[in-house]
Amino acid sequence: MKFSVNCSLQYDVATDTTLILNIEAQRNAGQNILAERFSISSGVPTDSHVVPETGNRYRRMVLPFGQHQISYTADIETMPFVGDPGQIAQVPVAALPFDVFGHLSPSRYCQSDKLGRFAWRTFGDIANGHEKVTAICNWIFENVDYLEGSSDVSTSAYDTFTLRAGVCRDFAHLGITFARALGIPARFVSAYALDLIPQDFHAVFEAYLGDRWYLFDATRLCPIDGIMRIGIGRDAADSAFASYFGQLSGPPKLISVKRIDDQPPSAWTVQAVSISAN
Repeated sequence: MKFSVNCSLQYDVATDTTLILNIEAQRNAGQNILAERFSISSGVPTDSHVVPETGNRYRRMVLPFGQHQISYTADIETMPFVGDPGQIAQVPVAALPFDVFGHLSPSRYCQSDKLGRFAWRTFGDIANGHEKVTAICNWIFENVDYLEGSSDVSTSAYDTFTLRAGVCRDFAHLGITFARALGIPARFVSAYALDLIPQDFHAVFEAYLGDRWYLFDATRLCPIDGIMRIGIGRDAADSAFASYFGQLSGPPKLISVKRIDDQPPSAWTVQAVSISAN
């Protein structure tokens, strides 16, 4: 599948500010960048870096006083692996690859140590791995209201579980938390997503099952095979689309994602889809 992505950011800078962006789509075995362009209206130089362990792409710049328009456009091709949910098992911790262990532990926004008893009582009897994580997503979808403005950058999975309201970031954190509590490695994914209304950056999560990472989206707001990965991490603290050191402000970001091939649109929201084994 092929997609066109457009991301436009505007910043009004009060004093010299260092800005670090993670808005450029990843390159991996299941996702290829056909063409892309990054530009800044003020022409300030940028440094770029790809983290080998995650594939996250960072762009750093120092913005002087004034207004700056930042644009990122890309044509992206995804080659998702689609599995049979009934055949995708949970991997015993004793058999997990060592490089996924870090995604079993509690993290800043995902306090799996606080929600373990609830997770085991609610989902522990489900034997199949993919069905177990799908049940987690179903519970979140049915019991947590998707409500703009109900959370902020300090909201954790435990807060979301208590308040029963949040946005995509909070839904992903809660899914990660439940999965980790059950011994399933899970990680946060920032993404571009097809058919998201209104268009914005999206947050989902991946769980390690069988021999690869599978995508899950408890919001059910977009087709699961219409997700393009930007960044991954233990939680949102590891994959924020923008971090800055200084003073800046600006209007809401503008995001656009469109299909650019002739394949029929997908309605999948709970299929077993993976865009990377790593």
